[in-house]
Amino acid sequence: MTSPKRLPTIATHDVDGIQLRTARWMAPGNSGQRPLLFFNGIGANLELTLGLGDMFPDREIITFDVPGVGLSPVTSWPYRPWMLARWTRKLLDLQGIEDVDVMGVSWGGAMAQQFAFQYRRRVGKLILCATTAGMTMIPGHPRALSKMADTRRYSDPDFMRKSFESLYGEAVDGEAGNHIDNLLPPDPKGYVYQLLAFLGWSSLPFIRLLSMPTLVLMGDQDTIVPVANGHILRVALPDARLHVIEGGGHLFLVTRASETAGLIRGFLGEAEESPQAAA
Repeated sequence: MTSPKRLPTIATHDVDGIQLRTARWMAPGNSGQRPLLFFNGIGANLELTLGLGDMFPDREIITFDVPGVGLSPVTSWPYRPWMLARWTRKLLDLQGIEDVDVMGVSWGGAMAQQFAFQYRRRVGKLILCATTAGMTMIPGHPRALSKMADTRRYSDPDFMRKSFESLYGEAVDGEAGNHIDNLLPPDPKGYVYQLLAFLGWSSLPFIRLLSMPTLVLMGDQDTIVPVANGHILRVALPDARLHVIEGGGHLFLVTRASETAGLIRGFLGEAEESPQAAA
């Protein structure tokens, strides 16, 4: 996601005493399309999402730093996914946003499923990128997972560049280099809280209730979330399709931004029922 031309308004909002630093791209004119709510990956600050505005130029988009990530202060206590989903819903209420399409990548893909379950009357379509159904996941390569646990990937750009291919399944190029440059190290406690949030969590107990049209995107070179997890989601979700990005690693949303955006725009542009009617 290089040199974004369409930039968001960034502000911090108080939600039940939780400070959430939020980015919002307004739609140019009256597009008539639902806003896109985006959940980022673990430890990922909103600066890493700045390319979303150019990927989806005609759509309103909203995302935020979860507590302890980027410039959102860490909470005083651990939280569960249902709590973060509720804070997200209240953030949308503050912004005057009702129905949304929801997109999540990796850790954020699990949050997208949680939000879609709790507020399915407000969700039109669901896009799940490089993610899983939770604790039932097929694990990634041990070498990649060990580097995931090393917080130097946020604070040491040289370490990140050396580890990028073994960690994310693709070589460092211009897009990946910009991604590395925009990383902000998360608060250590906030990072631990993100890990703890999904300890023991799985979407399988409720996944059959996610009846909205769903696009599952996976990379066939992903060493963190193997493509088999996408097949599990496709089978478990009532109305899902799976597309595998050939040669794509865990960060195909960044390294293959144009291809991925085209797939998602095509999916979002398809006619469907209103969220209320589908629910």
